[in-house]
Parts: sequence; structure tokens; C-alpha cells
Amino acid sequence: MPKVMISAGEASGDLHGASVAETLKSMQPDIELFGMGGSNMRAAGVDIVYDIADIGVMGFVEILWNLPKFFRLRGLLSRIMDERRPDVLVLIDYGGFHMALAQVAKKKGIPVVYYICPKAWVWGKWRAKAIAGWVEKVAAIFPFEADIYREAGASVSFVGHPLVDIVRPSMDRETAFRHFGADPKKPLLLLLPGSRFQEVSSLLDIMMAAAKKIREQLPDCQFYLPVAPTIPMERIESVVQASGVPVVYTCNSTYNLMQIADCAIAASGTVTLEAALMGLPSVIIYRVKTSTYWLVRVVANVSHVGLPNIVTGRRILPELIQHEATADNVSQAALRLMTDPAVRAQAAADLKEVRVNLGEPGAVKRVASIVLDVASGRKA
Repeated sequence: MPKVMISAGEASGDLHGASVAETLKSMQPDIELFGMGGSNMRAAGVDIVYDIADIGVMGFVEILWNLPKFFRLRGLLSRIMDERRPDVLVLIDYGGFHMALAQVAKKKGIPVVYYICPKAWVWGKWRAKAIAGWVEKVAAIFPFEADIYREAGASVSFVGHPLVDIVRPSMDRETAFRHFGADPKKPLLLLLPGSRFQEVSSLLDIMMAAAKKIREQLPDCQFYLPVAPTIPMERIESVVQASGVPVVYTCNSTYNLMQIADCAIAASGTVTLEAALMGLPSVIIYRVKTSTYWLVRVVANVSHVGLPNIVTGRRILPELIQHEATADNVSQAALRLMTDPAVRAQAAADLKEVRVNLGEPGAVKRVASIVLDVASGRKA
């Protein structure tokens, strides 16, 4: 019976970990799964030895304040490895912490599979070289990422992006319009401020100020805001009400909502890639604490922050960073995407390229196969 330890450090990793766990169980019903994660991994049959509910921090400065907690957590997971001796450790995203955990596993002779690995194209190729020395296999979700890790000496498989399997509507457009109470004859704009409290606190005010300006130009525009379960509703309502812009709140069924929207204003992150896969153009905005921003400017080596732009290697969608993320700039960019036929047509063509670059469906099954291969090699 293979023993697999899975480690995910935040909500998105928990979702990906759950998908891997479910697929592993379908392929090997007697498998033993344990590790760090959240409610989704637990529901998928993973024995959660540490719940991630209280460690979702962002930014260099915030992480520095929490270093003692991360040292204690690394010690706990190291002891778990000693006690339960997994045949393989699967790391999912959460680069800074998981790079340290990979070293711990390497010293113990436990092979590591890294899925959704550290963004070496952002933080420098030294990360790829370090991971090549600690990890048995890298499961890369972007083709350019696979090239970087391969050049660094890692054993790499390009598995494709898991969102290709996940992102699809469950309703047709007509049903979706009825479900959300939206008018198909009026423009519809999505507000996507993120799933972390820090993101919402930083970005929602700008989004609502931009929405107010858009409404002046498009009085019949409909505004919808999917609310993440991690965000207190009172925080969102206070900002929205202060803006005076009527907003419809939703939960779940976001892909169905994306297929009937004309444009989104979105926090930089996975949601921009989800929107791209749905063919929905976004204005991507990004703001963090000033200290964190300048540290990123010094350390990072990247031309774009929006994932659709990174995937295509060029700016196919507008992205407004830090001081550029003003209500005027955001509203003007959104209005161009909503009202200029040439701009919309170009965006539609570019978003098709994003889907092609993310590979074929079946990413999670390919990851699970790699995990079982590495685990069986360890047992042998």
C-alpha cells in the first residue's frame, strides 16, 4: 500500500491537492494519504495533520512577521515524515515554505514530486536550480516553466494546467441569464477583488470607484460581484454601499457568470486565468503594501503580473500595478474592452491562444500517475 504525503499551504493549493487525492484514490483504492491542507483535501480522504486555515499570508513583510510560525510548522511536518515514512512527498505551490520542506525530505531520503512549482521565471532561475537538487520530479503546468526547470537540470514533465479540466460552465447562456437575473440586452461587468482579506481591502475601493465612472458612461451597465467564502460580507457591503453603485452579489457558479459577462475587473491571480479560459477579457489590477512592492521590484524578474499575459509572453490584457491602479485608469481600460469592437475582437483572439498554451485536458491524472510511479520506485 503506497503512502503519500501531500502538502498544500493555501486555499488554491488545497483545491488542487483534493483533486490529486481523489484521482490517486480512484487509481489506487488502498492508498494512504496524509499531510497539510484544508477542508477540500479532508473531504477527498486526506488525513489532515495540520489545517492551513490560519497561515494564508501574503507578501514579503507579512511572511517575515510569521517566520517563527513557519519554523515550528516545518518541525512538525519533519516529525510526521519520521513517524509515518511516506513513499513520496507531493508539494503543491507555496514556494518559500515548500522549498525548505523539500530539503528536509531530501535529507530523510523521501522523494519529492513538486506540482505547481515555484515561479522561477519571476524570482530567478536560481530557484529552479535549487529545486532540481532536492526534487525527484517536477510536474510543470506551463510549457515555458518546463523549459526553465529542464535547463536547470530537473527531471520535468509538462502535465498541462489543471484549470483546463475545471473551467467550464454548467449552464447554457440563456439559462445563466435567467439564473442570475441578468438582462442579456445590457452590458454586464464582473468585479473580482480576490479571495484574501488583504486583496479585498486593497482593491475593492478602487474597483467600486471605477464602477461608478463606468456607470456614468454606461448607465444601464449591470455589476456582479462573486463573494469568496473567506471574506466577511460586511466588509464588502460597506465599500459597495458607500460607492452608490448597485451590485448583485453571487456565490458559486462563477464560471456560469463569466460566460454571460462582457468584461471583468480582477485582482491579479488565478481568477484572471479562469476568466481567460472562459473567453472573458479582464482589466488586471495589483496593489500591495509599499514596502512589499519595492521588494518585489528589486527581486522579481518579470515583465507582466497577469497570468494570461505571462502565458502568452506579451500584454494581451491591460494590467495596472500599484500607483497605476486608479479609478480613472481602470474604468477607461474596462470601457475600451466593453465598447470598442476592434479591442474586443483582438482580446477574444488572444484569449484563445491562452487556452492552447495551457495544454490538453487530463493534467491531474498525469500528476497522479507521476506520484504513483515515484512512490513505487521508492518501495522497490
